[in-house]
Parts: sequence; structure tokens; C-alpha cells
Amino acid sequence: MLRIYAVVLEVLRELRPVVVAIEAKDRDLARQLRRAATSVALNCEEGSGSRGGTRRERYRTALGSARETTACLQCAVALGYVDEVDVGLLDKLDHVRAVLSKVSA
Repeated sequence: MLRIYAVVLEVLRELRPVVVAIEAKDRDLARQLRRAATSVALNCEEGSGSRGGTRRERYRTALGSARETTACLQCAVALGYVDEVDVGLLDKLDHVRAVLSKVSA
């Protein structure tokens, strides 16, 4: 298991109130955010149990989902669904993306 997995779970916990706030304005975006963020965790774990190219592909998928999670948050701010997203949460997402970029290269 990647050590970053614990950070991914922290991100999921910290996203809960943000998802609720977005859901009040846009149910579809909130659902997309939930799915993307959850996909990061699921693909990290799936990759941990895989080998070779399959492992790398699962980590690439997790990376794509981490990028999508960030994009969902940026869209929510741009559309005025939330005023801002906690910098600490965004820093954790940046860290997750950096690690996944390394392990999927």
C-alpha cells in the first residue's frame, strides 16, 4: 500500500462539508466530485495489489481522478457554489498528485 493512501483518506474526510455545500447548489457536480475523490482511493488500493503495467495504470487512473477532484473544486469556486476551498486541503491534493505522478511514470 502506498503511504499516500492515508492522505487520500484525509482528503476524503475533509471534502465531506464541501460536497454538502456544493450539493445544495449543484447535485451533479457534487456527485462527480464524490466519485472522482473516491476513485483516487480505490485505484490507489487496486494498484497496490497489482504488478507491473497494471499497477502503473491504476496509479495513472488515480492521478487522473485526483486532477478531476481538483477541477471539480475549482469549478465550484468559479460558479460561486463555495467561497473558497481550504488551502490545506488543496495542498494535500497537490501532494497526492505529485506522488501519483512519480509512481505512474
